[in-house]
Amino acid sequence: MRGLFTKGTVAAAIAAALAAVAMATAVPAKAADAWEAARAKGTHLLMRHAIAPGTGDPANFTLGDCSTQRNLSDEGRGQAERIGAALKANAVPIDTVLTSQWCRARETAERLGFGPTEAEPALNSFFGNRGDRDRQTEALKARLFELDAAGMKAALVSHQVNITALTGVYPASGEIVVISLGDDGKVRVDGRIETE
Repeated sequence: MRGLFTKGTVAAAIAAALAAVAMATAVPAKAADAWEAARAKGTHLLMRHAIAPGTGDPANFTLGDCSTQRNLSDEGRGQAERIGAALKANAVPIDTVLTSQWCRARETAERLGFGPTEAEPALNSFFGNRGDRDRQTEALKARLFELDAAGMKAALVSHQVNITALTGVYPASGEIVVISLGDDGKVRVDGRIETE
């Protein structure tokens, strides 16, 4: 047993403990900062639809026909409503809610409870057609520019592939990525809000 606790191992253990404490105390600060960013002027809330079990859509997928799509589960419906309540409880002002035309995104947007939603094709999933990635990402940036020019904050409900293409973030179901558009036209991630 002699030599088990050398200066090096004690120092390493102390460093590891300090790092763990720093990480544990940093998480709440990051969460608070993300809510602050969500409330800030000039930011938007880019959200992955709530829980919809599975991946992609069935082979017979038809836009506008929810019976042919992967849809929200009961858990996902509840999640979307809780997210809306959390946004309200944290006093996040939302001027407009834009959504993908996919049923799971549209239902998520509606269940947030911020009033009427607007379909935005640039938020539609390109999971099944990756060739649309660049065109849709640029169209979404143009829409963000329009929103900024109008002084509007939007909640934008979309899909993992779209969010990852725009931000580099791989979001969980229902996760909110707080974004802003820089003067250089690049999208900046200002925070992430994990909703569950």
